[in-house]
Amino acid sequence: MRLPSKPRCRSEGFHRCRVGKIQPNVKGKQMMNSTADRIRDVIASSDVVLFMKGVPAAPQCGFSAAVVQILSGLAVPFRGVDVLSDPQIREGIKVFSNWPTIPQLYVKGEFLGGADIVREMFQAGELAALLSDKGIATVST
Repeated sequence: MRLPSKPRCRSEGFHRCRVGKIQPNVKGKQMMNSTADRIRDVIASSDVVLFMKGVPAAPQCGFSAAVVQILSGLAVPFRGVDVLSDPQIREGIKVFSNWPTIPQLYVKGEFLGGADIVREMFQAGELAALLSDKGIATVST
């Protein structure tokens, strides 16, 4: 989504932050530009990024652990981002993706979904195919 070059009123779907930057409203939630920029930078930093609770070596929830297990089973190198260590990222990623839950998986900058979607794609063979199509090697390619 491109942000407008001039301020708009709330009725047009935008608000003005205290520092004067414009940011979209998503279901009543707002995000500072600096958080959105940090999220964009993280997503751009690796081909596969998993926003998760905990770290890949020690996931802090079953859903995050399930996605880590799937990616590890496919031998996909990925960057894990611990949302528990940064409250701005934890809330900001939900607004950024317009997706209410964590974990969230991004491949080559594209949001794929959460644990259930990743699990379904993996079981159907679609995840390995998508990774291969995007030029990311897996155990099965």
